[in-house]
Amino acid sequence: MRFISYSQNSEDVLLWRALGHVQNGFYIDVGANDPEEHSVTKAFYDAGWRGISIEPLPSFHQAFLDQRPRDVNLAIAAGASNGELTLYDTPQVRGWASPEASVAELHRSEGHEVVEMSVPVRTLASVCEEHVTGDIHFLKIDVEGFEGEVIKGMDFARWRPWVLVIEATLPNSRETNHAAWDAAVTSQGYRFVWFDGLNRYYVADEHPELLQHFGIQPNVFDEFISHHLDKAWKNGKALDKQLRATQEDAKKLAAWQRDLEAQLKERAAELKERNEQLHASMAQARNLEEQMRVAQQQIEQTEEANALLQDKLAAANDANRQMSEWARSLDERLRATLSSTSWKITRPVRALGYVAWTLRQPKLARRIVNRLTANERLRRLLIPVLRRHPALGERVSASIAAVKLDPPQQAPAGVEVPEELRGLPVSVRKVLADLQRAQAKQQAGQ
Repeated sequence: MRFISYSQNSEDVLLWRALGHVQNGFYIDVGANDPEEHSVTKAFYDAGWRGISIEPLPSFHQAFLDQRPRDVNLAIAAGASNGELTLYDTPQVRGWASPEASVAELHRSEGHEVVEMSVPVRTLASVCEEHVTGDIHFLKIDVEGFEGEVIKGMDFARWRPWVLVIEATLPNSRETNHAAWDAAVTSQGYRFVWFDGLNRYYVADEHPELLQHFGIQPNVFDEFISHHLDKAWKNGKALDKQLRATQEDAKKLAAWQRDLEAQLKERAAELKERNEQLHASMAQARNLEEQMRVAQQQIEQTEEANALLQDKLAAANDANRQMSEWARSLDERLRATLSSTSWKITRPVRALGYVAWTLRQPKLARRIVNRLTANERLRRLLIPVLRRHPALGERVSASIAAVKLDPPQQAPAGVEVPEELRGLPVSVRKVLADLQRAQAKQQAGQ
């Protein structure tokens, strides 16, 4: 399993190399600063360990309460005695807070803002007395030049951390400052085993088995990775996953887009077809409107013709009624005439008169002349006679010519004949006129 290092200088890698075999170990972190960034204890906490985190700055303390619920989180400073002390903080640089006035002056000389505050202070011995019940597997001290005071407040005779990790350089410098407190540690049964350029490592005399793990710096065989790189790697994996998901989404989106384009083409084709159908329907509607207009005109013309026919029919019916009335009246008069005594007495006279009249009719004379002149045999008999008597021949020729040239006799004047009967032959109309005159005489004699 790869080890994830959170510490500033791989301190947790060396400690894990020596103490990784311990299950549910215990630590004390003096000057804990942050529960994750540059933390020597974060990897151990994640592995199931617990301990005491001492951080005097109130603004940093809350993060431990939130992220280290198994730990004892104390907002105090550790020192040589219990009480209060002045803490000098540099807000621009995290981790530079120190109880040392000389350190504060150094930061001021470099142009950094320094804020003073009063914080409670306790000895490590009193803290251990209250909270420690078993082994302390390592004690880490990083208090920006105040390490000697913290060591003075620890009872190493009673509380025996297996490993000590103590910052041994001046703040933000390679210059070591361990000479002031190194003897106070080694005199308590601890052996110096390693200096990593920032911290000095000590192992308790009663745990010589741990000495073999110190002597070389953290390296590739420790199979560790910084948490920054781990986060970057995880973020990279997450991004790769997101990228793959995005690519899959892009493929799905492309497929969806192709499907949508196909649907759009299909809809466009349907729309085009419907537009064509609409145009055809509109054209058909226009044709129907034209047909309806023509039909309406025909209906109007038919209605006008029907009205005219109705008028003509009414006129014809009226004329028919008049003719029927006239025929009925004529029939009555004819019956009256035919049944009268005078008509019966004058019958012989009428017959002779009719014969004489008939012979006087130009049409009859013309028919006789035409028939005689057309008779070849008769012509052969008459022509020689007429030639022998020129005067007779001239009279006959003049008579024949007069007969042929005589115009047809018109209907007798004064006879009232309905308009509808005026197309009858003259002979028929002559009979009607005679009947009317006879009826008139009869009425006059009565």
